[in-house]
Amino acid sequence: MNTTPSSILHSTSTTASDRPKSYQDQPQVDATKRVRAAGQRALVLGGGGSTGNAWLIGVIAGLFEAGLDVTDADLVIGTSAGSTAAAQIAGAPPGELLAAILAAVPQQRTGPVGSDGGRVPIRAAADHMERTGAIIAAAEDAADMRRRMGAAALEMDAASDGSGQTRWRATVAARLPSQLWPQRRTLVTAVDASTGEPVVFDRHSGVDLVDAVAASCASGFAYRIGDRRYIDGGYRSNAENADLAAGYARVLVLSPFGGRTRTPVDWGMHLATQIDELRARGSRVETIFPDSNSEHMFGANAMDLSLRPPAARAGYNQGRALAEELTEFWR
Repeated sequence: MNTTPSSILHSTSTTASDRPKSYQDQPQVDATKRVRAAGQRALVLGGGGSTGNAWLIGVIAGLFEAGLDVTDADLVIGTSAGSTAAAQIAGAPPGELLAAILAAVPQQRTGPVGSDGGRVPIRAAADHMERTGAIIAAAEDAADMRRRMGAAALEMDAASDGSGQTRWRATVAARLPSQLWPQRRTLVTAVDASTGEPVVFDRHSGVDLVDAVAASCASGFAYRIGDRRYIDGGYRSNAENADLAAGYARVLVLSPFGGRTRTPVDWGMHLATQIDELRARGSRVETIFPDSNSEHMFGANAMDLSLRPPAARAGYNQGRALAEELTEFWR
């Protein structure tokens, strides 16, 4: 496949219960501690806030309508907003998910999840970016950054009454067509707030799908599962966590943030670094980034709910345009 640097398509060659009765009685097993089962096709859905989620659904719907169904991947990896998308495409057809975004009543602009589990104003979202930026700047490496992020989230939680946990879980649950883990291998990323250790949930982890997604999307506070608390999966490695697709022959990465990261290059958290590692292990990789006409809807504007419909339409148009080019790669 021939590409140029400006191309939007970037080429680089249940046996367990779905809903455990008690989190206290069942360990939250990190899926990365089990032997990885290599397969043919992996779909990586990166984080990117509310607009990022809409764009991801749009891309998948556009590909689907043009004849390419990427929801049949052997492995789906979801991070933050991408974890919501991973759960959504397992429970409803892409076109139905897209229609719901386009039909939604326009909402006010909001920011990331606050310490009470609710959404905070855009000004507070900017403050959140400033605080986390300062943490990244002060950290020695990725592990130190994760520990600092977790400590900051726990400190904010200590000042709240804890009622936001229930509200946030209800919000996430309402977004999912099904609250059962899909039978296909699906990984949802998070970070342990107390230790800073990366965590990956799957259907064998003893954690409800809703809770796994709520934890992966917990930007700004620590989400409790059992006796542990977790922060956003984007802090695990990067907004995509494409390294989890190691061993798969073909890897398709959808990145609302266009592969960008706020961390130093020498930390090794950039998507480009992970793609190089996947290629070195024999994987073929394709990445789809938002085009230049829609980039303004991500990054600083990622939590602007009024931008969800245009982000979804932009993704849909890209998906339709790229389907033919991707068909040989995926099939």
